Amino acid sequence: MEAREEYAGFWVRVGATFIDVAIIMVVVTPITLKIYGAEYWTNTRLIIGGWDFLVNWVLPAIAIVLFWHYKSATPGKMMLRLYIADADSGGKPSTRQLVIRYLGYFVSTLPLCLGLVWVGID
Repeated sequence: MEAREEYAGFWVRVGATFIDVAIIMVVVTPITLKIYGAEYWTNTRLIIGGWDFLVNWVLPAIAIVLFWHYKSATPGKMMLRLYIADADSGGKPSTRQLVIRYLGYFVSTLPLCLGLVWVGID
């Protein structure tokens, strides 16, 4: 019988995500403030402009997928000794799978993070 890896629990994954978000904010916040100034924090629009979309949405998404592709983990996952593997083979997921994974995270956060909360409860 083949030994299977154990999946990381919900809370350790949440911890890895908090680490990743903190790292992303340390990088993105100074850039955003340099471009838009302090008024950025008082603006009520979701996306202020092209630079906002690029710096706060596109570049973090690319960075996350690249980390998954080259390291099989984000910095937060690496700090907690977690990695991403294909559920069927146990090997490295394809780039297509990683992009779909990211889009799945994104979709799960749209309705007040209910998709992610559901995973924690289930």
